[in-house]
Amino acid sequence: MDTTVKPQDTNDSVTATTSVAADLQPFLHDAVVTLYAPSFVISRADGQLGGDADGFYHGDSRALSHLTVTAQAVTAGPIALAPVGGGLRGADRADFRSVLRGLGEVTPDPAVTLLRRRTVASGRLEESFEVTNVGTQRVRFRLTVTAATDLALMERVKSGHVLEPVRARVESDGHGLAWSRDGFSVRLTSEPAPDALEEDALEAAEAAEGRAAEGRLSYDVELAPGTSWTATLRCTAAYADGDQFPAPPADAVPWRTPALRSADRRFDQWLDQSVADADRLRLMDPRSDERGGAGTGGVDQFLAAGAPWFLTLFGRDSLWAARMLLPLGTDLAAGTLRTLARRQGTAVDPATEEQPGKILHEVRRATQDFTDTFSLPPVYYGTVDATPLWITLLHDAWRWGLAPAEVEQLLPHAESALGWLRDQADAGGDGFLKYVDRTGRGLANQGWKDSGDAIRHRDGRLADPPIALCEVQAYAYEAARGGAALLRAFGRPGADAWEEWAEGLADRFRKRFWVEDARGPYPAVALDRDGRPVDSVTSGFGHLLGTGLLNQEESAALAARLAGPDLDSGHGLRTLSSDSVGFNPYGYHIGSIWPHDTAIAVHGLVRAGFPDAAASLAAGLLTASATFDARLPELFAGHGADAGPRPAPYPASCRPQAWAAAASVQVLASALGLDADVPGGTVTVAPTFARAYGPLTVTGLQVGGGQLDVTLAADGAVSVTAPEGLEVVTA
Repeated sequence: MDTTVKPQDTNDSVTATTSVAADLQPFLHDAVVTLYAPSFVISRADGQLGGDADGFYHGDSRALSHLTVTAQAVTAGPIALAPVGGGLRGADRADFRSVLRGLGEVTPDPAVTLLRRRTVASGRLEESFEVTNVGTQRVRFRLTVTAATDLALMERVKSGHVLEPVRARVESDGHGLAWSRDGFSVRLTSEPAPDALEEDALEAAEAAEGRAAEGRLSYDVELAPGTSWTATLRCTAAYADGDQFPAPPADAVPWRTPALRSADRRFDQWLDQSVADADRLRLMDPRSDERGGAGTGGVDQFLAAGAPWFLTLFGRDSLWAARMLLPLGTDLAAGTLRTLARRQGTAVDPATEEQPGKILHEVRRATQDFTDTFSLPPVYYGTVDATPLWITLLHDAWRWGLAPAEVEQLLPHAESALGWLRDQADAGGDGFLKYVDRTGRGLANQGWKDSGDAIRHRDGRLADPPIALCEVQAYAYEAARGGAALLRAFGRPGADAWEEWAEGLADRFRKRFWVEDARGPYPAVALDRDGRPVDSVTSGFGHLLGTGLLNQEESAALAARLAGPDLDSGHGLRTLSSDSVGFNPYGYHIGSIWPHDTAIAVHGLVRAGFPDAAASLAAGLLTASATFDARLPELFAGHGADAGPRPAPYPASCRPQAWAAAASVQVLASALGLDADVPGGTVTVAPTFARAYGPLTVTGLQVGGGQLDVTLAADGAVSVTAPEGLEVVTA
């Protein structure tokens, strides 16, 4: 996903390098993000909120932009707070420790410490400040917490705009502050009440109205040796008309939580952190009682795409995440499918790019105005791949055990989505799915690589739209085949016609997409406006494997390409070959590494019969996971292992991100060779590169509504416990 303005041709690119924009997207790589969707907090490593993208957010609005703590000795002036540790304690909690330097110290040992604990819930932030005196002297000091906000909309923050702070209203009881604007209200309270609201925070006229640009809650603290003092601040944020997508009940988790114990603890930690992050990315559809009922806890749930920039419903991201998490259960898939089906296109609307049968790209509370030439409507359909991915998720969820009645309720939507595939392939006259931004203000590229410079020729020239992406043709092929299987299984017409359509697409792809260089043949990343192959070498190869679009010889050629050092970086799969003109290890889609992209390639390689190439890519992700404390970001830099053992971050990346978190489950499933055919009565467990992490035991997987446990012994022996009625296939 991308909401930055990118150059649309090489001349614009040159121009862009000659001037520096005043507003730059904030960097996040050293931030601590605590999350409970639709709320989250971004802070510095020391716990302070105070600059750039820092803040407490709810929905698409920033509730607090500053929340900083300082200390002042009664007679000696400012006290330095020296950070000594801290970080995440799960997805929604963090703590931070500091030493109040010099206070009460009679030896080099620290005497007075501050423990700052943070907990985030939906619409609520709680920060506790505990000061402990472990020294031998009585100490007196003033602790001051400064709070402020600009109530900025997310697109303003992401674009790097500096906004004026909103005036605070001091609460009449003296316990805290309040802010409000345009139906968004924020309240900050303290227990105990502060001893003072600093006079220098108030201008005279504003003090008379009880208003200030910022509030300073000050506490006079006196501690005897061996004692502690605590204050707790609570901040609540709410929209007058309620949340667009509320948090579901905490205990209504739509999957079974797995437990992995392997010989490589990095794998275990990666899975644990990823599932915890996915849990806190859950949102629910407030329209769950419409058309088709609801799922776990009486609500339909999906995963928000990622924090901070994309904490809402994204068609593509939510679908891929749900698909990768199918080995944990089908409830998330069902909720995602129904949530998107309720918003499936029914009319032609050029302003939003809605079309009958089309699955949406993104939903926001309001129009996002990034620049004078880049603006997205609240419900935006500018995506070419969400529709085939929706169909394939329905098919795969059915195979993993989604109840037939739930599948059947969604078949009319599947037929409508299939109709969109056919109509769009016919519209261009060449039988390929393609896209072009017809609004003049939307996304120039509408596949998953949606930055403006993502689709380029081998010589660096940008492709001219309309563009037909290679992976989208693979998605369409897989969707047509999966749709045909569903239609046939449920006695609906059209299965033979869709299988014929898929084979026709495969023939056209083989004739038009394949090109050749010194290393041999490969499919171009796309066809451009004139039907010419866009001949760069990209990670898109991984999305073709295992879909059925390729024959064995073609699959072998792509497996060899993916294993090459220009794509396999040693930390995962580069989006663009390092041999390409325009390769940039920090390029959003032109050299960086995306965990979900790598996991898709791992899965495709295993399905196509190339586990060794899959193993190398999976090992790279595992190495990267340790660099990022088991919370893999949306993307990271593609320098590769030859440049150093630890990958560099992409500074503005979301972290956590739904499909990056789900990648851990996809890699585990691929390592175990998992596949399900519940309608056919089988579950396959055929370990591939899992032996590299053995002995290994994973419990709490789910298939057909029951628990699936797998043990891989040191000698390679496999033991499987599966639900009754399912035959286990091990080869």
